[in-house]
Amino acid sequence: MASAVGADETGDRRNVSDAAGVVVLGSCAAWSLISAAVHAGRPEGVLLAILAVAAGYAAGRIGGALLPVAAPCAGALGGVSLTLTVPHLAPGPQIVTPLGHAGATAAVLTLSAGAACCAAWAASAPALRLALRALAAGIAGTAAALGSTTGFVTCTAVVLCSLAAGHLRRRGVGIAALALTATAVTGLIWAAAGNVLPDGVASWLEGRLTEHRIELWQDALHLAHDDLALGVGPERFGELSTTATGTLLSDGKPHSAPLQQAAEQGVTGVILLAAAFCWILFALWRTARPTPVALTAGAALTAVAAIAAVGNALSFTSVSVGAGLLAGLATARPLAGGSAEREIDVRARGERKVP
Repeated sequence: MASAVGADETGDRRNVSDAAGVVVLGSCAAWSLISAAVHAGRPEGVLLAILAVAAGYAAGRIGGALLPVAAPCAGALGGVSLTLTVPHLAPGPQIVTPLGHAGATAAVLTLSAGAACCAAWAASAPALRLALRALAAGIAGTAAALGSTTGFVTCTAVVLCSLAAGHLRRRGVGIAALALTATAVTGLIWAAAGNVLPDGVASWLEGRLTEHRIELWQDALHLAHDDLALGVGPERFGELSTTATGTLLSDGKPHSAPLQQAAEQGVTGVILLAAAFCWILFALWRTARPTPVALTAGAALTAVAAIAAVGNALSFTSVSVGAGLLAGLATARPLAGGSAEREIDVRARGERKVP
């Protein structure tokens, strides 16, 4: 009887988070079409990103249900292979300076490290768990070898957060900390764009992100102020930004996902972007998977959100697919071994099982 009640609760949690995801992603797609229709924008890029996240999430749910250890391990190896074999992660002309593909590389490697750590927590054999954690550490080393300082920092942070997640008794505390981290990063770039940071902090930030990037952010904020409700329309930033039009090689992006949403889709676009991230955290909070798996995936996705806040990582389909895939893997319900999953969760949190 108790197991039947538990199964019903799990089903209810999944139904609520799944329904929320459908509403959020559907709203993001609908709003991009509305904003594009009003300002003659081009919503194809936004729609492709939404489709990529949804496809990755569905694939992750299926793979995580059938192969809770092998699927995330394969995802981790696939991400590393993609980074090594397709260095620029996108077709067409490559922009090296002053902005480029570095954020996408860091994001894919971060997602790969998160997937490897999730696989480690899902594994029951100590030797396999150790090998998968070594894989995650190796991915961080790969980022360093490729010269991706951001990737090395974020991969290392994900590995450390994953280890710490095994000692965290309350999942909600970890999810709240991840939400606050993403909010703080977004607030920092918004303050930098608005020129309200102290001189010392502004100079330090400019030295690491380049003056050109800060100017793009400022243009995005100015365009957002011109039409707070609808923005200037999807994919129109490159046409209206004085900094972008004055650059010899420009991808037409402000290199900040929140500021791009504000400029091109207005306040509603920013709210929907935040809602999409909150939906993922909500799904991880409600998932029946072990707490370390949920928090590890959350840490990796939060790191990617931070990278996207200061770069153009979400402009790469591989990043959108990878983010959806990791979220799906971490919220999937394995078809077999449910009791083993619960045992791992209890042991990781230091709690005693009740017979």
